[in-house]
Amino acid sequence: MDKYVSAVIGHAIGDAMGVPVEFVDRVNLMDTPITTLKKSYAGPAGTWSDDTSMEVATMDSFINKGIWDYDDIMVNFGDWINDSKFTANNYTFDVGRTCLAAIRNYIELGTPALESGIDGFLSNGNGSLMRILPVAYYCYKKDLNKKDILELTKNISSLTHRNEISILGCYIYVLYVINLFKGLDKLEAYNTIKNEDYSSFSKESIDLYKRILKEDLNTLEIDDIKSSGYVVDTLEASLWTLLKASNYVEAVIGAINLGGDTDTIGAITGSMAGIIYKDIPEKWINKLQRKDYLIELANKFEETINK
Repeated sequence: MDKYVSAVIGHAIGDAMGVPVEFVDRVNLMDTPITTLKKSYAGPAGTWSDDTSMEVATMDSFINKGIWDYDDIMVNFGDWINDSKFTANNYTFDVGRTCLAAIRNYIELGTPALESGIDGFLSNGNGSLMRILPVAYYCYKKDLNKKDILELTKNISSLTHRNEISILGCYIYVLYVINLFKGLDKLEAYNTIKNEDYSSFSKESIDLYKRILKEDLNTLEIDDIKSSGYVVDTLEASLWTLLKASNYVEAVIGAINLGGDTDTIGAITGSMAGIIYKDIPEKWINKLQRKDYLIELANKFEETINK
């Protein structure tokens, strides 16, 4: 697998592994840790959730349109909600409240796509971060400048999450992943994002990410890491886990067993680990629902970028 396919598969496996234990307490998982893909209320082992479905819907739109068509992406999100398109087994589940509200704004109220997202402070879950991977790859392949990277990241996030805190989290992730695609090792990539210019964001938002941008995540212990559904916590947990791991298995298992929002933290960690490592277990790939579809879609997305 090339790096982008590995990132997409790595994302989906992390998502699927986290589904059965979403919001299980960390203490309980430390007693009985998750170490493989398991079945859940949502379907057989390898069933991925909204994290991968919304990422897939985003890629599907770009493949069909050849451009970033924000209206078409929102239509795809509506088809996911209403018709279970872009799902692992024709079953839509685990839809975030902010994503649902934004999609309803667009589908039911006719709100313009880039104004449909919710911008309140309390609407900073990880529903845009979890689906932003294709943007990072596109920016890398097109070698976009920082201004254009920020603009595209802001627009894709704003479809559901318009608050600056969510946009900044997505931007940090996108810059980090671009560095990984360029071949920087995970620590070099981390040190690079700490030195980027974030001056277009408010000091208040930047300060929320200070443990990533101004301190050193490597110095933190597991008890310092939160694994809630808050976008700042999710990005911290995912980067911390990645920096501590030495292979894909360690990264994803470590992410899942933090507890809390396990599918998203698993997905974000898995996407980054998938780029770095070439050791995603074949048995996990084979258990992943619709794996051939995901691989084909990732390849088509890359082909469309290259046209």
